[in-house]
Amino acid sequence: MRRMAYLIPALLLAACSQPAPPAKPAADAPPPMEASAPAAPAASTAEPTAAAPAASEADAPAEDARARIESLLGDAAQYEKVFNAFKTAVVGGDRAAVVEEVHFPLNIAGGKKITGPGEFQRNYEKIITPAVVKAVSEQDFGKVFVNQQGVMIGDGQVWLNGQCLDQSCTKTEVKVITIQ
Repeated sequence: MRRMAYLIPALLLAACSQPAPPAKPAADAPPPMEASAPAAPAASTAEPTAAAPAASEADAPAEDARARIESLLGDAAQYEKVFNAFKTAVVGGDRAAVVEEVHFPLNIAGGKKITGPGEFQRNYEKIITPAVVKAVSEQDFGKVFVNQQGVMIGDGQVWLNGQCLDQSCTKTEVKVITIQ
């Protein structure tokens, strides 16, 4: 009974307390999504000149993705090369080319791992599902999500990241590390 005398006031205080304010997004969090494309600034109505060329809207997101990769993961060109090769192979159904872009052991759905190319080939249809093909085929490199874990394709169906090739990690190889 004595414990109840201590417990009830504590529970009442907890029930009446204000919730904590929402946490600020992490520094590597993607920018918030907007409902529509941002409007062009009203003050700048002049045509771009040769001294100040305007970047096309398609180039801006790609440059942003490349900049995020450079700042978090390293060589963006290497990531773009693997992304393009993997996308071409998956969309074209080229199993051998898909295997070339994969790092083993490969993480797959359900926390399982594929240990090598032979196992991957035997389970190809279970790994490269129609949902994976759709996500890869619709993904634009300029719009990939990037964080310290790598480059995400789709809604997390595929992840790319660099693997260290030496002890000091001065040489890396970018490959597909997860397909789910």
